[in-house]
Amino acid sequence: MKISITETDQSRISEVDFNHLQFGRIFSDHMLEMVYKDGQWHEPKIIPYGPIQFTPSMQALHYGQAIFEGMKAYHVDDETLHLFRPKDHHQRLNNSARRLCMPEIDEQIFIEGLEELISLDHQWVPKQHGHALYVRPFMFAAEEYLAAKVSKEYRFYVITSPVAAYYSEGFNPVKLTTSEKFVRAVEGGTGEAKAAGNYAASFLPAQNAQKKGFTQVIWLDAKEKRFIEEVGTMNIFFQIDEKLVTPKLSGSVLPGITRRSVIEIAKNWGTVVEERRVGIDEIIEAHKSGRLKEVFGSGTAAVISPVGVIQHGDETIRLDEEKIGPFAKKMFATITGIQYGKIDDPFGWTHPISLD
Repeated sequence: MKISITETDQSRISEVDFNHLQFGRIFSDHMLEMVYKDGQWHEPKIIPYGPIQFTPSMQALHYGQAIFEGMKAYHVDDETLHLFRPKDHHQRLNNSARRLCMPEIDEQIFIEGLEELISLDHQWVPKQHGHALYVRPFMFAAEEYLAAKVSKEYRFYVITSPVAAYYSEGFNPVKLTTSEKFVRAVEGGTGEAKAAGNYAASFLPAQNAQKKGFTQVIWLDAKEKRFIEEVGTMNIFFQIDEKLVTPKLSGSVLPGITRRSVIEIAKNWGTVVEERRVGIDEIIEAHKSGRLKEVFGSGTAAVISPVGVIQHGDETIRLDEEKIGPFAKKMFATITGIQYGKIDDPFGWTHPISLD
């Protein structure tokens, strides 16, 4: 499909202080829009960023058919930007769509739409290392119909936002706690999909954790509340002895793109990586015996986030609360080096956008 472009009459970029960015607060000049109706996607459009119109009976507001992705564009030089693993994000978006009975997006339309949108708003991509243009594709049910059924109409958008670090702690270790009462997802549910409702359900326990001085919740499995699954906004890794251990994808864990990158890089280094069930008691014991070397999270927003504290009931694991460990530090440098084009990309993950 051809993408039509309507440019804004007045850019807002002069109003932005790129030295003091907050995550997800400022949005660039344009957005991509595509409508699904009568059994097919219609012509995608790039239009000025702004309010969208819908009625109170729109199905997404009532029955929760809504999914999204999160990815980033990075400044390499004045001629080139990098998208990181966009085809993997497209694949995951379609996996989420299938789980929620939503129409899939064609890969070519997805990639070309991103290229056109980001090229048009390339001046919004921060040049400072550690900053990026956050890219948010999302889709929701748009039929005007109060019935608990699959919608016949959908809207797909891509918006972008110049961002700094995700956590207020920056690159300092975060503090995590388990939740005694709440769970994130169950096997057979929507935990492996990037569904909007998954995040809404996590807000209350996350808020409770933050009131106690923690950054986020580290989720345990819903059945036994023994096995670690993920953190509220990222996947989780443990360096035990010389092995890298992470919870396996059981259907209730989001298959993170950065998670996959960490695993592939670690294996490329010769590190033994185990994807398996990881008990919270195992981690507590590994810490007590001195075998737990590092803990860190991974995600598009945070990239690599070191963990300094994990609390579970009366037990508290205290790692280095002042600085990132050497393994996580090397992993962060490698992933960001690839993303910003500072080091070679032997995996073929970067998708260049030429600004010629």
